[in-house]
Amino acid sequence: MPTRRSSSSPQQKRARLSSASKPTPPIAPPTPNDPSTPPADSPTDLDDPDLQAPDSHINHSDAIAYWSSTPATVSGVLGGYPALSRTDIQGSANFLAKLRRQGAGKEQKEGDAYPKPSERLRRVVDCGAGIGRISVGLLGKVAKRVDVVEPVGSFCEVGKNGIGQNEHGQDKEEEGVEQANGEEENTAQSIPDTQLYDLIWNQWCVGQLTDKQLTEYLAKSIAWLSPGGFIVVKENLSNHVLGQDIFDETDSSVTRTEEKFEKIFEDAGLKIVKTELQRGFPRELYPVRIWGLVPSAAGNI
Repeated sequence: MPTRRSSSSPQQKRARLSSASKPTPPIAPPTPNDPSTPPADSPTDLDDPDLQAPDSHINHSDAIAYWSSTPATVSGVLGGYPALSRTDIQGSANFLAKLRRQGAGKEQKEGDAYPKPSERLRRVVDCGAGIGRISVGLLGKVAKRVDVVEPVGSFCEVGKNGIGQNEHGQDKEEEGVEQANGEEENTAQSIPDTQLYDLIWNQWCVGQLTDKQLTEYLAKSIAWLSPGGFIVVKENLSNHVLGQDIFDETDSSVTRTEEKFEKIFEDAGLKIVKTELQRGFPRELYPVRIWGLVPSAAGNI
């Protein structure tokens, strides 16, 4: 979701403190003779970079609990900024149109051309779809079939109602809108290995995965792409004064730097063919960037 920028404090935390929070009583430091005190030259947890990494604090149960307690509304999933939905979807639609024009003419292995920019995509998937805001507002308008993956049960229920009928009151199941849900820890677990998609959409959800999980998920996603297909990632960017990722205790997620995203994409075997900053959002929010990705072996686009 769009999130307020972090403060300029060294910790760069955005945790919300409950009014019932109590200060932690001071604890005396161990004495030099205390057997619990490690020798000065011995390794400690603070010496382990993995334990210091912001993504090491991600807890999927905490994340599911947070989102399960969030109102299943546009305002809820957008952090109290419902008016941003129109701007967000319009920005994504413009980006996708340019991305498709840029990749026009790529051939399928079966000999069928990837759908032309003027044609509907055959099948796409919205990963971490929430209440179906993007599935309905964008993907359902550019694709013949939309698969929806969402682990939060309350969002799935609203999503079913939201995508259950089209503007003419007809059952959208006839148009091929399907929904997968469950307590998946990783989006990758809920997509059939044999399914191929012209577009895999990921927005405001990959911060719930560790760097390792995200890299593995994106690498596995390559096998789900139809030849000529794209993976899109749209996420907040860290504005940490030291250029670091930021862990958010509120929803147990990480806001990554642009450099971190680029490294993860490369490690996953993907290359960036187009990227833009989302425009029109309030300045107090994190900047949001969208990337169009293809397998590194796909050649130049």
